[in-house]
Amino acid sequence: MPAASTNNPELYESPFLKAARSEPVPHTPVWFMRQAGRSLPEYLKIREGVTMLDSCTRPELVVEITMQPVRRYGVDAAIFFSDIVLPLKAVGVDLDIVPGVGPVVARPVSTLADVAAIPDLTPDHVPFITEAVQGLVGELGNTPLIGFAGAPFTVASYLVEGGPSKEHARTKALMFGAPDVWDALMRKISGIAAAYLEVQVEAGASAVQLFDSWAGAVTREDYRTHVQPHSARVLERIGETGVPRIHFGVGTGEILDLMGEAGADVVGVDWRVPLSAGVERVGGRAVQGNLDPTLVFAPTEVMLDRARAVLEAGAAAPGHIFNLGHGVIPSTDPDQLARLTHFVQEESRR
Repeated sequence: MPAASTNNPELYESPFLKAARSEPVPHTPVWFMRQAGRSLPEYLKIREGVTMLDSCTRPELVVEITMQPVRRYGVDAAIFFSDIVLPLKAVGVDLDIVPGVGPVVARPVSTLADVAAIPDLTPDHVPFITEAVQGLVGELGNTPLIGFAGAPFTVASYLVEGGPSKEHARTKALMFGAPDVWDALMRKISGIAAAYLEVQVEAGASAVQLFDSWAGAVTREDYRTHVQPHSARVLERIGETGVPRIHFGVGTGEILDLMGEAGADVVGVDWRVPLSAGVERVGGRAVQGNLDPTLVFAPTEVMLDRARAVLEAGAAAPGHIFNLGHGVIPSTDPDQLARLTHFVQEESRR
């Protein structure tokens, strides 16, 4: 399936997509992870009385929430509003997102039978995603839409642990102690993630981001053996669509090169790693990042000085997409993000 952006020359030539393809840009493009942000008053208002999963399955809400930061900040790309576990819910896994806790799975996975009981995802499972993406593409015009999915390791951790975990002890126990179950589970999730992203691209998304929240919890060798092949399977399938692929993880400084080798066009660098070091580690790929998300709470001049340093470091990469080094913190002042967006776009034009 050809990328939808190829049908729209102005969209195809947008600064975000050019940077993702490591092409020269008129200015450094900027967007923010979690840019709907949980910090925008209009987001909090529209979410009143609506659960997270419900908001992700109502196309009119997905469109509105995705558009809110684009309208307010003038960012160079929109990120599709969804959740890492939504595809699992769509295929029938018994889970919920508990406020203040996160995703909670009723029956954690531990056996081959548990894995076999999880259906593969088809477009028929997520018609609301197709509807939402098509609606967004119509509203966004020449602003690219980034499709979104959780990477296999992170989604597997939720399924095995039954919810969020700091130690990932059960996850690693399965990975080391039952490699056949682990492999089957990761293959299942990688198929679901790829199919979920394909639905978004088919409906009009111009790029995708594979988000591996917990990949930094494993050693370099364990990542190479037990995680990378499955992320690579997702990225390879999406590569066939022709859209740029961003791969981002948290605490992944030691495996940035391996994340790039998994098939990413752009590697996200979190704030713990100097962007100059990240550029060196990703091996000639474009980078995304990486201002510390807490700097938006600093005096504006301090925030902008640090943003300037990020821009200078990013200039050494074949392509640079400015972002925070993780998601927007809920208590962030939206006006600070607006100032940051404007600064990045104007400063990088010089």
